[in-house]
Amino acid sequence: MQHIKLFLCVLPSLLGFQAFAGSLQKPNVFFCYGKLNPIEIKGYDYVILESKHYNPSDIKKVKKLNGKVLAYISLGEVNSQSKHFNKLKDITLGKNENWDSYYLDLKSDSTSQVLFTEIDRMLADGYDGLFLDNIDNFTSFGFQKDQQSEVVGFIEKLNAKYPQHFILQNAGIELIDATHNFVDGVVVESVASNYTFPDNSYKLRDEKEYNEYLKKLNQLRKKYKFPIILVEYADSLALYNDIKKRISKTNFLYFIGSIDLQKFPLFND
Repeated sequence: MQHIKLFLCVLPSLLGFQAFAGSLQKPNVFFCYGKLNPIEIKGYDYVILESKHYNPSDIKKVKKLNGKVLAYISLGEVNSQSKHFNKLKDITLGKNENWDSYYLDLKSDSTSQVLFTEIDRMLADGYDGLFLDNIDNFTSFGFQKDQQSEVVGFIEKLNAKYPQHFILQNAGIELIDATHNFVDGVVVESVASNYTFPDNSYKLRDEKEYNEYLKKLNQLRKKYKFPIILVEYADSLALYNDIKKRISKTNFLYFIGSIDLQKFPLFND
């Protein structure tokens, strides 16, 4: 789950959102990296925000109106618009061409120091925890597959330093056996849906693939007993309804939004 310039919204049965034409059920998680009026974010169990858009006073308002409020941080990449980009840009490993972001080198002590400094700053603003993005970068087919021990070690240190904070891991289910003791939940993108970057296409995932994916996630949920949140992508009310029909019987928390959300989702056929 990457930033597209400013932001991206995603999470479990999630995101308090507006939808065109009718009575779409309001999700119970809100995940958004754009700048919003803090008092308009209300009624969610979980809220995930891009910290650069909010000050401690804003976070206090959001917390008063919601449950846990988490700050976004990527352990795999740094966006060119991030506050800490200038501190990392000279020690990155290359650019992710799908996004305006650069791959991080967790083998570098300097990278870890910058990330922990940024995390310290965000949590000092009053966030209840963190959303850790791009963990899939460290899996078998990821760009940083040779840094699996480093990312697991980083998350372990994070858990040790902030044991009372809620840590939500995005993707990287291949690493769950190693990280499950250090995180409180996992987000998985595009389970029922299947957005493809080359043609900017929104669609449903092949039914057989979907069922196999779902079976695997149910096994993980049973094994580790923590929440697994589905993040799905749609560009129309019709596709939104098709996705919701698929996953509504799974009992997974979920969010359905656009790939480049910068506000509350709005679907219009």
